[in-house]
Amino acid sequence: MDLKEIRKIVELMNEHELSYFHLEEEGINLKMKKGADIVQVAQAAMPTAATAAPVAAAAATPEAAAPAGNEVPAPMVGTFYASPSPDSPVFVSVGDTVSVGQTLCIIEAMKVMNEIKSEVAGTVTAIVAQDGEAVQFGDCLFRVQ
Repeated sequence: MDLKEIRKIVELMNEHELSYFHLEEEGINLKMKKGADIVQVAQAAMPTAATAAPVAAAAATPEAAAPAGNEVPAPMVGTFYASPSPDSPVFVSVGDTVSVGQTLCIIEAMKVMNEIKSEVAGTVTAIVAQDGEAVQFGDCLFRVQ
């Protein structure tokens, strides 16, 4: 792989607003990550019917008093995963103490797995998002107190 090919990959990453790229071929293992740990992706133009229904249902249900703690919002649209793989333990559980920069979950967006890191330190009081479910930009994923 030469420098021209790598530059083309970087251009494609910029064009498609990707923050992480991984290529593994015979004799090549290329991983590229740009910017901060998380790059915010613009919200999808039209949500699909499968993702629009839960959003509408959530909006129709009034919340009781807002729970205490800092909300950790979804920085992008995608699928929430609590663990790195189905047979692996979850990154964090309710009651766990987390530090700044610790991985809380993964959001898959456009076939790219984006690690979501904590921006606050404290104790996880709630895991709001459901494993394998779609999340929208700004949805509460966790509450940390």
